[in-house]
Order: sequence, then structure tokens, then C-alpha cells
Amino acid sequence: MKKTFTLTLTCLLIAVSLSAGRYAGDYMIIGSGVRAMGMGGAFAALADDGSAVFWNASGISGIRQREATAMHAFLYNGLASYDNITYVQPLPNDVSIGLNLTRLTISKIPYFSEEYLINTSVDERINNSALHLPGVPDGYFSSTDDFYQFAFAKRFSFEANMGWLFFEIPFDVCLGGNVKFIKRKLRNNYGTGTGIDLSCKVTTDLAVIFDLEELGELDFGMNFQDIAGTDIAWDTPNKIKDEVLFNTKVGIAVRQPIPALKSKLNVAYDYDYVYEGTSHYGVEWEYNDKAALRAGYYEKHFTAGASINIYDINLDYALITNPLGLTNRLGLRLRF
Repeated sequence: MKKTFTLTLTCLLIAVSLSAGRYAGDYMIIGSGVRAMGMGGAFAALADDGSAVFWNASGISGIRQREATAMHAFLYNGLASYDNITYVQPLPNDVSIGLNLTRLTISKIPYFSEEYLINTSVDERINNSALHLPGVPDGYFSSTDDFYQFAFAKRFSFEANMGWLFFEIPFDVCLGGNVKFIKRKLRNNYGTGTGIDLSCKVTTDLAVIFDLEELGELDFGMNFQDIAGTDIAWDTPNKIKDEVLFNTKVGIAVRQPIPALKSKLNVAYDYDYVYEGTSHYGVEWEYNDKAALRAGYYEKHFTAGASINIYDINLDYALITNPLGLTNRLGLRLRF
């Protein structure tokens, strides 16, 4: 049963590498970070930790301390693993740069050599038991998918003069993008490609707009992924190229403080336009910057997560439902 499941998983995740296709970048949709996935992937508007390099690179401009994160995910009952490391470095003038390293690994994939069947006929293979497939693997190999992102972002702050209402609305406008390098390995073959993401994030103060001190902030974000077109070229004799589809992420979020409970409530919604479109819903409750609980939903998958802050080190956990098995994510976030 496990062998069948392994073969099925392998086909789902890497069969597109064997011929030119339009789904070569689907493994990147798994997403970076623990906190973001605990919220169902509704993170394009919030984008305020290191995983923003993936979700909305413009968001890293709001990070004014150095931040390092690490994540490990156990996928599909342990048959695959997903690892992610990010680093964000603030620079003067509200500028930040960031790096995201991500790897998907499927280990111990069985392969069956059929070289001994070359130049044999169907009748020979039927009538000669020595030519029947034994069902025992001739060996095993691993598949790895890597992508590296280098991000740059800058924040601009200004106040929009709404003279006819006699007040000014504050805005933080963040602009950013990243360059990505993709490297895929399937047994003895490699595929490589480069891509570009461009993004923006706008934040304003609802308390000023509605003249109610208790209100929080509103975030809006957009991320245009693989905007220039991204192809993955394989080193096979026929020079196969796979296409990574262009995607637009749009998100909106409200960050509402609750002073009486020393808490903050974040509610977020994202929409991905690729394929037939996907909605992502997420909610996060933070208590006194010490702990947090999260929940999310997308494509009939439920997610949940939690964090605890110990001496400025955040320990994160997320659980994502999936038809192929529950996914557990563990992560660490450190600002210094």
C-alpha cells in the first residue's frame, strides 16, 4: 500500500518534469513560512515577517530589525519534506533586502529498469516468464526542487490631503520585488529557470478615516508572480521547457487592537487568479506579543496554527489538512 502511495505521490508532484507542461511551478504554491500557512495562505496583505519574500516582497520594507526564520514541513505522511530559510536585512531610508531558500525533497522513489525488454516482441514478453516485470525496484532515487529568491523593497510614507473633509489620511506605500532562480533535479536530469515577482502593499489608519480611536489599520497587497514569464529548461536531449504560469495575488487585511484584552485580531483574505482562482481566508489572535492562535481555509482545506514568544524567539506550528495526509509545519523566527 505504501509503495502504491509513494508512486502516486511521485506522479502527482514530478511527472510534469518528464514532458513540457504548464504546471512546473506548482510545487512553489505550497508556500513559505509557518505563520502564513496557519492562516490558510491569506498573507499577501499582512506580509510582515520573513516569509513576505515569497507572499509579497514589498512587505519586508516594514521589518526594521534583522530577521531570520527556518521552517520544516512533513508532507504526505512523511514521504516528502519541505524546508525553508529566510533572512531580512533592513537598510537606511526604509529599505530592506531579503533572501528566501526553499527545497522540496521526495526521497527513495523506486525505479524499474526495462532495458532487458529492448528488441523483444509482445508475444515474447507474454510467453517468457523471464521477461515479466518482477515488481521489485532496481534501485531508488530522490527528486529535489529548489528555488532561491532575492528581494528588495522600499517604504514611502505620506499623508493624502482630503481638504473637503478637513483632514489628512496617512498612507504607507511599500514597493518591492524579487528575482528567483529555480533548480529541479529528477534522477540524473536537471531543469533550471529564472523569474521575477513585483509587488506592492498599502497601509492606512482606519482610526483616522472614521475618526474612531479604537479602530486599527487596513492593509492591501498585490503580488505579480513570474510577471516576465518563467520557463524551466531541462538538460534532456530534446531540450524540454516547462512553463511556470503567471499569477496575481490580491489580498486585504484588517489589524484590530483589543487593548482591554492586551490583544490584537488580524483578519485576512487573499485571492489567487491562477487556474480557476482560489480564495484564502485567515484569522489570527495575538496576545500581548507573547502568543498567538491562527485558523484558515482554502480549497476545502482547513488550517490551524499557534506561536509562542520566548525571549524574542518565536516558535511556530501549523497544521494543514490535505487529501494525501495531514501536513505539520514547525518553524522558528528570530529578530535581532
